[in-house]
Amino acid sequence: MRLAPKQVMGIVALVAAGVALSGCAAKTSAAPQEIPVVAASRAVRTELKSDVTLTAELEPYYEVDVMAKEAGYIRHMLVDIGDHVKAGQLLCVLDIPELQDDLQRAKADVQTATAEQSAAEEDRKRAVAAEAIAHLSYTRILDVSKKEPGLVPLQEVDVAHSRDLEAEAQVASAEQNVQASTSRLQSAKAALEHENALFEYTRIVSPLNGVITQRYASDGAMIQAGTSSNTQAMPVVHVAEDDTLRLMLPVPESYVGTIHDGEPVTVTVPALGRNLPGKVTRFADRVQSSTRTMTAEIDLKNTKLDLIPGMYAQVQLNLADAPDAIAVPIGALDSTGSANRVYTVDGSGVVHIRTVNTGIQSPQLVQLMSGVQPGETVILGSHSGLQEGERVQPHFE
Repeated sequence: MRLAPKQVMGIVALVAAGVALSGCAAKTSAAPQEIPVVAASRAVRTELKSDVTLTAELEPYYEVDVMAKEAGYIRHMLVDIGDHVKAGQLLCVLDIPELQDDLQRAKADVQTATAEQSAAEEDRKRAVAAEAIAHLSYTRILDVSKKEPGLVPLQEVDVAHSRDLEAEAQVASAEQNVQASTSRLQSAKAALEHENALFEYTRIVSPLNGVITQRYASDGAMIQAGTSSNTQAMPVVHVAEDDTLRLMLPVPESYVGTIHDGEPVTVTVPALGRNLPGKVTRFADRVQSSTRTMTAEIDLKNTKLDLIPGMYAQVQLNLADAPDAIAVPIGALDSTGSANRVYTVDGSGVVHIRTVNTGIQSPQLVQLMSGVQPGETVILGSHSGLQEGERVQPHFE
């Protein structure tokens, strides 16, 4: 039987549609369910340390601008920048003619007061001797007049008595003169000591052991007194103690509770490529409101003087130690919710979500105080889309 062309075309179309539908059904039924691959690691038991590295600048233990006590001209400048000096070492000499004149005047006043005291002492001795003779004469005449009445006129007895009283008064006056001359001598000596003290200010000495880091004046320069309030006095030199240096660390507020006196630290000086042991010497015990940091100080001995103030140093503070910690990589911790969580994978590849408590943290690991045991598999990276009981395929990096 012959089919019309239109009938042939219809049959071909039906056959093609049937083949296409059967192919799609076969492909759909053959596609397997895909299991997601996740990055994973294992919880381990290890020694964990929590450290923080802070940067600070080396500073002199003490430093001071050396000022002049009295105004004057510099006669001799004996030191220059870079010179190492000892405490009490002469730095420069000032020329102050007024102080020299005052000192000579004070010395002359002491000599005058000494001579006056010597003269007063001699006068007192003469008065005492005269009083002794007058008293002896009066005593003798009085005894004779009593033993032999009428032999000595009463007028002579009265005259001897008055001379005795006059001699006593002269002794008292001489004693007062001695006291007055002694006071004048003490005052003159005090004035001389004062002038000597002022004259010592012409010798400017170093207040500490250190190095001259700056020289502000030269020979012949006029230096104002450092105590003058109506002038801006210029220092002579700047001295910095360099055999011991300070590091003043700005400790962030979150680490303040871990800082203690005597805490050992490691100090690295990048410019010298050296690591130095140190310890926390003191700390402010107060957080600054402007920076939310607390200042902690570390003292470094610089016996070789190779550490230079102004160099940068890095200080590694050990905040906490956990010698037997259960730790996982930081990427395993999910902190997006109200509590920290870790996604674990059991031996069948099933996901379990655990709530954990964390401890100390290092740059790579975080301590888990609960929720996970050593050897368990934990998922790293993003945990979005993962559900409890979901099946995954862990891939260990």
